[in-house]
Amino acid sequence: MSVQTLETMGTVVSLRGATPEAAAEVRAVFASYDHRYSLYDPASVLSRVADGSLRLSDTPASVRDVYALALDWRERTGGAFTPHRPDGVVDLSGVVKALAIRDAGAVLDGIADDWMISAGGDVLVRGHYREDESWSVGVVEPARRDTVVGVVHLDAPRRAVATSGTAERGEHIWRRATPTFVQATVIADDIVTADVLATAVVAGDADDLRGLTGNGSVDVLAFDTDGIAWATPGAEAVVCP
Repeated sequence: MSVQTLETMGTVVSLRGATPEAAAEVRAVFASYDHRYSLYDPASVLSRVADGSLRLSDTPASVRDVYALALDWRERTGGAFTPHRPDGVVDLSGVVKALAIRDAGAVLDGIADDWMISAGGDVLVRGHYREDESWSVGVVEPARRDTVVGVVHLDAPRRAVATSGTAERGEHIWRRATPTFVQATVIADDIVTADVLATAVVAGDADDLRGLTGNGSVDVLAFDTDGIAWATPGAEAVVCP
């Protein structure tokens, strides 16, 4: 299966199972989100909110809806996830990339039965890699980036996996507690849930991890600051022997 790549949102997006025409549509999806929400583009809607030239209440309804979604996730995670930087700036990057992946997946749904989107630690799939083989994603050890410690096999309905951590980008996550986890991989039915909860686990502590996974709706493999792996019951099979 051919692989196509594109650079967007400060990362590289890889596509499998997409035609060149579909890849162009996917690129447009990511570009649209980046144009509205990038804080690195001074002309974006969110940059204008950040510099005070535009009130959040005056932004397009789509932007306000994404902000409302982020606030909902803040409530659902008990504040472990938040759309507000410590300096008060509204930053929706915690949900925007996942929304772009979700919408790109909807594009591919209309074109192919088997596909994968991989973007900066987030993966969404449909169907199979081969007829009798599910899509799989490796999880690397945060302290040794050349060591695979787990393999996630994605079968419906668990179609999404997201990894958040500090090993590659440093301390870019706004923590609300003394650092407990340095990496979290979340396996879920949808990419937004996986991405948000991966961030929330790293931003929080052990109590947050237990609270966020208590209903069994997601599987999590996390590594604490001592290098010890924490796996929910559903994620134990992910860990390589």
